Amino acid sequence: MSYRSGLPQLEGELFLTDGGIETTLIFHQGLDLPAFAAFVLLRDQAGTDELRRYYAPYLELARDQGVGLVLESPTWRASPRWAEELGVESQELDDLNRKAIALMEELRDEAAGVTVISGCVGPWDDGYNPSSRLTADEAQEYHSTQIATFADTAADMVAAITMTYPDEAIGVVRAAGAAGLPVAISFTVETDGRLPSGEGLGEAIVEVDEATAAAPAYYMINCAHPTHFEAVLEPEQDWAERIGGLRANASPKSHAELDEAEELDEGDPADLGARHAALSEKLPSLTVLGGCCGTDDRHVREIIQRFRRPGAG
Repeated sequence: MSYRSGLPQLEGELFLTDGGIETTLIFHQGLDLPAFAAFVLLRDQAGTDELRRYYAPYLELARDQGVGLVLESPTWRASPRWAEELGVESQELDDLNRKAIALMEELRDEAAGVTVISGCVGPWDDGYNPSSRLTADEAQEYHSTQIATFADTAADMVAAITMTYPDEAIGVVRAAGAAGLPVAISFTVETDGRLPSGEGLGEAIVEVDEATAAAPAYYMINCAHPTHFEAVLEPEQDWAERIGGLRANASPKSHAELDEAEELDEGDPADLGARHAALSEKLPSLTVLGGCCGTDDRHVREIIQRFRRPGAG
């Protein structure tokens, strides 16, 4: 079943998604991921099996908790610039993006409830501290390659994860619209709640909505701890109601500190879950919950178990 014409996570029920895929693969499964690229594991059966092993706890968790599941493909780095850096030719890149969605299809067949397949798109430059920026037109052209591949698969949507400035997000939204795919835009923020580019979170959401006639299905925040952004959320503002997903880091450390860390900071799963529960009043449209760097299924379990929407029993 395709959900392109109507994403079920917009209907108010809870959905979970996965945690920090790259940090889990590196620190828990002992894999080497050059450039933080998980998609290259799809080159062989052994790598594909490692990805299956990664996703398995989330399928079980969704089943146990009786919630929906958003399967985010392992393709955050599977775009032309990063592929070139990794020595992946264009045809192989297309093949690997298709294999990623095919794997999500297989996992969906194993899932118990409503399951959405999301084609993950990552930033053109660094996800913490980009050294250069694309215009909206440049971003649209760049991301169209990967998004066009997703459009020719069973992907229900596109999710642009770890966007650091509005122009690139605008380009992704336009590329997804041209390909006929709904899109979620996920911004990351620094410890002061502002994007790495300096814009306020609300300012960035408003800018993208104004440039695209509010085309994104919803917005998300990822790769930041709740302590970094909870103070800037303004529940009575329209832009806060546009935030439908949250994928927080386990650690309250800054991006710079995490970049320099040699060991994984797993934080406190129970505290992370409690902080998400406290956000339910500030983010009334929040339905998609998962994790980012340092998190795994333990963190997501705490988040799902503790989270309650306003008015829920």
